Amino acid sequence: MSSMEKCVFCRIGANELPVELVFENDEFVAFRDIKPVAPVHVILISRKHFSTWMDISDSGILGRALSGVQEVAKSLNLADDGFRTVINCKGNGGQTVYHFHIHILGGRFMSWPPG
Repeated sequence: MSSMEKCVFCRIGANELPVELVFENDEFVAFRDIKPVAPVHVILISRKHFSTWMDISDSGILGRALSGVQEVAKSLNLADDGFRTVINCKGNGGQTVYHFHIHILGGRFMSWPPG
């Protein structure tokens, strides 16, 4: 079994695991995080497996992912008050699931720097 077959986000992107879906299109899926750190905590994933941000060579994918973030923010009424996006990359960046994803956090004030 390959590492992609074991990847939990690949399984979510293939609709093999149940999630609280917020947004989807042919290329991306967004769902509520099972361990939220904010009142609104959604994860947007690419259906195609990329282990990290650094493995994406097509900048168009990144642009379309950010368009997906905009759609999620609008649909969850985060656009007016604001929200935070987080992309963790590799170990020192805090990445724990090695499948490209973007955290969308909102519903409260976000201080800087993050804790």
